[in-house]
Amino acid sequence: MQKTPSNEINAFTRELFDGLPARYDLLAEALSFGQNQRWRRAMVDGLFSVCPDPAHILDVATGTAGVALMLTDRSNATVTGIDITEQMLRRGRGLVAQRGRASRIGLAAGRAEQLPFRDQTFDALTFTYLLRYVADPAATLREISRVVRPGGAVASLEFLVPGNPIWHLSWKAYTRLLLPAAGFATGGKEWGAVGRFLGPSISAHYRRYPLGWTVNAWRSAGIENVTVRPMSLGGGVVMWGRKAGA
Repeated sequence: MQKTPSNEINAFTRELFDGLPARYDLLAEALSFGQNQRWRRAMVDGLFSVCPDPAHILDVATGTAGVALMLTDRSNATVTGIDITEQMLRRGRGLVAQRGRASRIGLAAGRAEQLPFRDQTFDALTFTYLLRYVADPAATLREISRVVRPGGAVASLEFLVPGNPIWHLSWKAYTRLLLPAAGFATGGKEWGAVGRFLGPSISAHYRRYPLGWTVNAWRSAGIENVTVRPMSLGGGVVMWGRKAGA
């Protein structure tokens, strides 16, 4: 299976997200009909079900630090967030400062494919909407697992393609027709571009890497007791598990 080079995917991702930060959180909620926050809460719930009292958490693809802030709302942990898009990080730092969390949340540029941390550094790790933006999801999952201590928790949130034929048809109509138009109307050309990209990219990803493949990739990366929770009639999926070896 031929893969797109990582540097090309990273460059595309930066270009796609560079123009979004100012209204990212507001429009992400509006265009998902409020499901984005619900999915994030489910991911955080899964993480804490495995590791109830983590001291150090890594949030990969942190964006504007929404998940990082939620993690500090729910725990006493310190959180490190990494993302490859500086514009998103800049917005995230502003939001962290507004919430008075700068002493507990640190944000830095970094790639999920090559995390700048030693083995077993973190008690827990989250990643959100990541696997469509890396060249090798299996290798990225191994890298994610590497920095989590044995017995620690890993949790993720990704989009999903609904399996039910009726809901799949509705999802396809929304992502191909309504989402691009709504994105352009509310956020301009940058959000219109994201709207055009999103649906086809989700479908293409799951044709190449079905959900069963993803579960097996988690297990091959050393994450056990993997739980899969489809959300919103199959429009999203939350997963969590425990790093083996405790």
